[in-house]
Amino acid sequence: MKLNLNDLLNNDDWKKSGYKLPSYNIEEVRQRTVKTPVWIHFGAGNIFRAFPAVLQQRLLNEKHTDTGIIVCETFDEEIIETAYRAFDNLSLAVTLKADGKIEKELVASVVESLTPKLDYNRMVEIFRSESLQIATLTITEKGYAIRDNKGDFFPWVKKDFENFNEKPESTIGILTKLCYERYTKGEYPLALLSLDNCSHNGTLLKEAVMEYAYEWIRKGFCDSGFKKYLNNKDSISFNWSMIDKITPRPSETVVKVLKDDGFEDTEIICTSKSTYVAAFVNAEESQYLAIEDSFPNGRPSLENAGVLFADRNTIDKIEKMKVCTCLNPLHTVLAVFGCLLGYKSISDEMKDKNLKAFIEKVGYVEGMPVVVDPVIINAMDFIKETIEIRFPNPFVPDTPQRIATDTSKKISVRFGETLKAYIREGKKDLSFLTFIPLFFAGWLRYLMSIDDLGNEFEISPDPNADEIKQYVEGINLGDIGSVSKRIKPLLSDSNIFGINLYEYGLGEKVERMFLELISGKGAVKNTIKKYLNE
Repeated sequence: MKLNLNDLLNNDDWKKSGYKLPSYNIEEVRQRTVKTPVWIHFGAGNIFRAFPAVLQQRLLNEKHTDTGIIVCETFDEEIIETAYRAFDNLSLAVTLKADGKIEKELVASVVESLTPKLDYNRMVEIFRSESLQIATLTITEKGYAIRDNKGDFFPWVKKDFENFNEKPESTIGILTKLCYERYTKGEYPLALLSLDNCSHNGTLLKEAVMEYAYEWIRKGFCDSGFKKYLNNKDSISFNWSMIDKITPRPSETVVKVLKDDGFEDTEIICTSKSTYVAAFVNAEESQYLAIEDSFPNGRPSLENAGVLFADRNTIDKIEKMKVCTCLNPLHTVLAVFGCLLGYKSISDEMKDKNLKAFIEKVGYVEGMPVVVDPVIINAMDFIKETIEIRFPNPFVPDTPQRIATDTSKKISVRFGETLKAYIREGKKDLSFLTFIPLFFAGWLRYLMSIDDLGNEFEISPDPNADEIKQYVEGINLGDIGSVSKRIKPLLSDSNIFGINLYEYGLGEKVERMFLELISGKGAVKNTIKKYLNE
């Protein structure tokens, strides 16, 4: 079995091997979508293929829609050739259940796969189509950044500002320019929907888009009506959302299962930008998607595929519940300490009773007292499923090394928002907390790139890596002198931690914990045990 349109004619082979196939006419859907596009997505990575693309497949199967999705990759354009066009834009979605069962579905909801380098004119044509209803994004949190830590625009952003008549380089620049094309064509309405795992993602997107619009208007490239168009919620919406589905890189274990079935396209490819892709994508079964219900040009009926729609306030509560308490901070603790303790999978970490107890303390004891109840999702049920079912799932081959990516950009939300919630309650001294500051100390220990056995390791990619590693440079295991002067500037940085830790009784506590963690080999494991037993 090979993943292409022609081989789909051999339905019996696929069905005998337990593969679920599309029940709609693929060619008719493709023709209709090209003529009247409804949904375009930016970010062709694995989360899109495992989640939104599968949701649309369900709508197509159940006749709730008759068009597919057009996907565009603006960062790692190699993905399009290796994971989409090589397989006629088909993909294989593999669901890894906690009981060991595997579900395999051939997904055909993606109609076109585009890159700005090759297909920019087609992208303009799509945005000029009155039928277009939504443009979604999964570009990771750093994809929305247009300024560096000093507040200066990145060089490629400055270039976009100056060269309006050329094709922009950044994703946000491309999106804003395409919105301008839509504005000049007829001021057609559109929903811009971030599906990235970051706080108030819709606002983050709007702020970035508006920066481009303001600069282009200031330089005389656009008329001021473009700003009004973007600011009018009846024309353009910047929806908030909460998305949750663990989608690790393609697994060699899955490759073996597929090969045994007779599926031939199992090669895992690492692009030049270190993206791991294949003809298939593997993910856990659990998934959540909640979206602010504001769509000025209509939307697909995704509620029929399990998506929750609510007002912005409710989406905010759901997002805070998940990102700040019930999943993401726990994942980040496992990521950092998993790297320090030499673990290669999240599920193996969950067999370590001390690490499990650690995240239970972070979640149940220190996070839940200030969690916001979203009502439509039960927070206690959510965190229990996370700890008892999702993280321990041995069939989801997720690694602490992957989760540790971009940690410096995540801490202010995943932990800082909990600290701010306590402060809003009137607590000015947060030194009663133990396991959140222990994580902060563990992150500093992680930045040393030395594991608990004294072996060197490479920290995961982080846009601030060069800047933050300098604070622990030269600190070695066994150093018993004061390291306060070295790490105090970092612990004071509210951009990293959400607050200045010293202003709320946490800075000195983190310093003490850090000294314990660097006291020698085995200190990481012993320090965790110590605080669990207090």
